[in-house]
Amino acid sequence: MPRRFDSETTLSWVLSGLAGMTGATAFTHSSGYFVTFMTGNTERAVLGYFSGTPQLALAALALIGAFLAGVVIASLLRRHLWKRHAHGASVLTTVALALSTLLDLELNGWTGRDVTLIPIALISFGMGALNVSFVRDGEVSIPLSYVTGTLVKLGQGIERHLSGGTVFDWLGYALVYLSFIAGALVGGILALATSGAQLLLATTAVCAVVSAYTYFHLDRARTVVG
Repeated sequence: MPRRFDSETTLSWVLSGLAGMTGATAFTHSSGYFVTFMTGNTERAVLGYFSGTPQLALAALALIGAFLAGVVIASLLRRHLWKRHAHGASVLTTVALALSTLLDLELNGWTGRDVTLIPIALISFGMGALNVSFVRDGEVSIPLSYVTGTLVKLGQGIERHLSGGTVFDWLGYALVYLSFIAGALVGGILALATSGAQLLLATTAVCAVVSAYTYFHLDRARTVVG
């Protein structure tokens, strides 16, 4: 994390909140599918057969594959197409969420409560792409939906602060974590009053606004400065 909170750091909080909100959308309007928690999906894929829920195990495998595909495709686009747009991955997330919303409308209607597996898989793809938004030296520098990784970095930062560092060694990661919680809370509250398609549309709209800002303003400003 930088020693000051610049526009990119602030963006990480916004995108982490978006990841939390999107995860809440999928979880509350489905059979408890995870689109941000691949550890949970992996355990479900293995243990589902032992707990008598093989259909959930297969669904978990599908979501893992979709998430991985999102990471790979976003990374390829970043390397070959988005050389001047460091955060272009959020555009791919917006497209995935929009397609998920349209498909859910077709399958379940405007007032349908549940979001079925195929739209959820598209959301998982979008979350994989979103995690490629912050890359340094070819590796993800700020995990947006990987909460376990964020907590590990937070703990390491606290240790560095206690050993003579500064509050900036951990505060940025704490805010990323809190942003994820805030996003999940907003998604959960909205889920009480909306259908699956309605909440998906709201999430897509938020993602589209953030993507437009980063693509046309923040990334352009970084290019000019560079």
